Amino acid sequence: MNKTPTSHRLHIGIFGRQSAGKSSLLNAITGQDTAVVSEIKGTTTDPVFKPMEILPIGPCVLIDTPGIDDTSELGEKRIQRTNKILRRTDLALLVVDSAEGISDYDTELIAIFNEKNIKHIVVYTKTDLHRGLHAVANNEIHVSSITGENIHELKEKIAEIGKMDEEPKLVADLLDEGDVVVLVVPIDSSAPKGRLILPQQQTVRDIIDAGAVSIICQPEQLAQTLQNLANPPKLVIADSQVFGMVSGIVPKEIPLTAFSILMARLKGVLKEAIEGAYHIDNIKNGNKILIAEGCTHHRQCDDIGTVKIPTWIEKHTSQKPIYEFTSGGDFPDNLDDYRLIIHCGACMQNTREMQYRKNKAADYDVPMTNYGIAISHMHGILPRIILPFVDVL
Repeated sequence: MNKTPTSHRLHIGIFGRQSAGKSSLLNAITGQDTAVVSEIKGTTTDPVFKPMEILPIGPCVLIDTPGIDDTSELGEKRIQRTNKILRRTDLALLVVDSAEGISDYDTELIAIFNEKNIKHIVVYTKTDLHRGLHAVANNEIHVSSITGENIHELKEKIAEIGKMDEEPKLVADLLDEGDVVVLVVPIDSSAPKGRLILPQQQTVRDIIDAGAVSIICQPEQLAQTLQNLANPPKLVIADSQVFGMVSGIVPKEIPLTAFSILMARLKGVLKEAIEGAYHIDNIKNGNKILIAEGCTHHRQCDDIGTVKIPTWIEKHTSQKPIYEFTSGGDFPDNLDDYRLIIHCGACMQNTREMQYRKNKAADYDVPMTNYGIAISHMHGILPRIILPFVDVL
């Protein structure tokens, strides 16, 4: 459970006014002193993330946020961070001090939850001090973080209301039991030591769940690997950086796709990402391109986002655009200046966050694609690698 990627967890955001009892509630739910608790307002200055498991929904991550009623200059920045958490929240816990009841701030938050289609539970805290002041509806509950009263019942309510719809599969729904899938995984200077990157790990697990067989090789071993198989594989999945080599080795009759295609499909942005890739052809000198990564890492001299993709764009278009880069949770509020967005595969973002980014780009009429789909287009093989998914786009 502790190794489940954050992007595959139910995101439970804890919101409310300062000193409503948000951090105490987080500690009570987790059974640990995860967040600092104090009578002083504004103790929580940055979101606090705590992974745990709540049965029967399984792995989730609880996120304690700063108070929404902090009107100081620093408070504005804290509220901005809280708004970022809202973008990825699947279920919201609105924490209300029982003695004070629902405030205008809380009412505004409930309106935001409804507008963004975020399921929510109103949690009246400090019920050991202020009992019976509020009747509760189905999505409301009284709790005491001090005595533990109704904490178990709250977890059951979270499981009842927060149950996630089953996410689409990476590839398992296209496979039959016993099918063979060849994964082409380059081990170069950007490959992590001693492990596969997350999309590769997830794909292997998805293949296993389908009762199929995965065979993993490096690009240089691909030709021999295919020759050693008694029958052609059901599918070959390659890292986008080696498309040029792989597409020349895999016979046309064997379906070929990419990890980036699988990730875009999983996050619900595949159709838009394919359409966005063709806008690379229209890039002109001086156009701004946003290259967005969902995680933060030490960039190397041949980094795919800052080095390889810009090089491929300039070779493909014979133009010199301007590049801007974001990483992690950062994503611009204003996209007016951009002609194109090229996003990473988003293995570290949950579906709700990627839907937010997709919709934000659409609001500004800015095409958005992803690394692998952009690369495959510039290598001239995009129609081939989306062929396995034509019927399910």
